[in-house]
Amino acid sequence: MNSENAIARSLVACFRKHMLDEYLPRIRNCVEMLNREEVWRRPSSHGNSIANLLIHLAGNTRQWILCGLGGESDRRDRDSEFAARAEATQAEPKELMRSLEETVQAAVKVVASLSPEELTQVRDFQGGRYRGDGVSGVVHVLEHFSGHAGQIYAFTKQLKDIDLRFYAHLE
Repeated sequence: MNSENAIARSLVACFRKHMLDEYLPRIRNCVEMLNREEVWRRPSSHGNSIANLLIHLAGNTRQWILCGLGGESDRRDRDSEFAARAEATQAEPKELMRSLEETVQAAVKVVASLSPEELTQVRDFQGGRYRGDGVSGVVHVLEHFSGHAGQIYAFTKQLKDIDLRFYAHLE
């Protein structure tokens, strides 16, 4: 196997592991321990609720991976992700979580389907606002997801005053 194939396989494995085996289960654990009001509660007037972050993570992943790398049409309305409020929507936390999980599973499939040549191909992301290769798109989604996942974990810890025990298996 040549080095390009090895690097591409490593990137795909890293993306799959972090998204499916770390971020999603941890976020799901947080959402499941909160009620609807807590999931929609904003930590401050300038903060985003966990619900907003779930919607935003799905939108960002869809735009960068499914559209930017997978060729789907981009119909994202980023502002609406942050404007959503519990009283204005029927969306339940389980539905938001399911939508995020479906988006991430589809994104993992897209990334896994890309050849080394496709991963190094330069393309436009977010309607031409960003330009980079496929690797930079995958890394962007990982980094972006990590940041907002951390917000979800921290807000859950604050709401429930608990240790989420992500590393209990190491004790």
